[in-house]
Amino acid sequence: MMNRENMSDPRDDVVLEMRGLRIEGQNDAGWVEIVKGIDLTLKRGEVLGLIGESGAGKSTIGLAALGYARPGCRISGGVSLFDGADLNVLSEDELRRLRGVRIAYVAQSAAASFNPAHRIIDQFVEVATLHGACDAATARQEAVALYRKLRLPDPETIGDRFPHQVSGGQLQRAMVAMAMACRPDLIVFDEPTTALDVTTQIEVLAAIKDVVRDFNTAAIYITHDLAVVAQLADRIMVLRYGELVEEGETRRVLERPNAAYTRELLASGAARRAGSHVGRAILEIGDVSAAYGATKVLHDVSLSVAEGTTVAIVGESGSGKSTLARVVTGLLPCTGGTVRFDGEELKPTLRERSSVLRRRIQLVHQTPDTSLNPRQRVDEILGRPLTFFHGMTGAARKERMVELLDQIELGEAFLQRYPGELSGGQKQRLCIARALAAEPDLIICDEVTSALDQLVARGILKLLMRLQEELRVSYLFITHDIATVRAIADEVVVMHQGRVVEQGPKEEIFVPPHHAYTELLLASVPQMDPDWLDTIRQTRMTPAQS
Repeated sequence: MMNRENMSDPRDDVVLEMRGLRIEGQNDAGWVEIVKGIDLTLKRGEVLGLIGESGAGKSTIGLAALGYARPGCRISGGVSLFDGADLNVLSEDELRRLRGVRIAYVAQSAAASFNPAHRIIDQFVEVATLHGACDAATARQEAVALYRKLRLPDPETIGDRFPHQVSGGQLQRAMVAMAMACRPDLIVFDEPTTALDVTTQIEVLAAIKDVVRDFNTAAIYITHDLAVVAQLADRIMVLRYGELVEEGETRRVLERPNAAYTRELLASGAARRAGSHVGRAILEIGDVSAAYGATKVLHDVSLSVAEGTTVAIVGESGSGKSTLARVVTGLLPCTGGTVRFDGEELKPTLRERSSVLRRRIQLVHQTPDTSLNPRQRVDEILGRPLTFFHGMTGAARKERMVELLDQIELGEAFLQRYPGELSGGQKQRLCIARALAAEPDLIICDEVTSALDQLVARGILKLLMRLQEELRVSYLFITHDIATVRAIADEVVVMHQGRVVEQGPKEEIFVPPHHAYTELLLASVPQMDPDWLDTIRQTRMTPAQS
């Protein structure tokens, strides 16, 4: 692998300096400034956390650290000095020689970033060999070492799988490994733990922290989760509407925030729901098993969802949560057991089910980047289910689309935009609106708030709860966020390695004594304490490790 020269006092070396950075985005009215004169300095071995709600400009600034502006945007002012060279004036060839070698990027959505036609390890090897870091054999050895460091299961063989054959959390860790392939000077982490369960998140955060320390790498960590950034960042920049709200050392910002907006972010929590009246079961899952090829991933799972209630399924990456959702929706036939909806046994595949049943059960995917057609505008995305399920056309269809956009707080102005012109949070809200367009009785929510900042997530949860009260819609809510479970669930199902280990009313599951695995999940929720990660790592070390 590539080695950097040892420097006398590397932590004092500035790797990245942005002065007066301005970025514009294009809309129907022309060019509008979305990043407004940001100054930023980052040294070797330092982690800078960028936080703020959706649309604050976090990812836009992170991409500018690679000398890149996404389609529909342009860098309109300021300088971005990487190791003394202005990224804003370098040629594309010069930027290509930096990207992936000295500057790496870990995207929010691993599923949208990997090539589905190639094995995971082959894509790692391609990065390392394309940039001349090492030969293919060495790259494979390095990949396995990084997979092991990132606590991926079966590190010697997991790289031989295709992206769709691993869980979302495992794929995200494989992407972190790929970014580390050439030992870059700067890594931009754009919400890399968004899709991870709390136990896996600890391992990935710890691995990122170790890599930054061991290789003296500078890092920008973009997130909406203050408890996560508290574990990694040396400094925090709070952003809103493309402007700097507050900046300072992490502990000071968390304990003594100066700006009212920062205090609002720190105080924001999930909205709590009142208990729901439990009615008849709308969904009944009985002893369901499922497999991918010869690998069995669900083992005799049983649960039910009552009409107008929310059942939350929690568990770490690879526990079978999303696989169960695929079985219910008919995307993956079960190998045993039954699924009944409103008293009727469901056919195993979606193709065999009637259009009425397909309308009544909707799925909101975890990754909007892979579930939205990038070539369709918002009006096409929302209009299709309205026409397909309800026969709406013309003015009636447009009126309903505007109502749906108002429900998710986007508005009519978004109708002519493409998904690439939306933030991650806006894309997820669009996916929710598309599901609502069908007017379903059951919505399977697969990590629907994981990509959203706390303020937007709270609004989405309030929206879902209001819709449930008004429409009696039921939710099967898959999440790794314990705070979300506490906020929205009536019943909780805890899954581990494809089995249900505990289930019951929320009040019972979260009151001691807990099942051992539930206790592990609860103890793994990050705290707003910069020392929390190091403390929990120490408590979980075995005598041999210590």
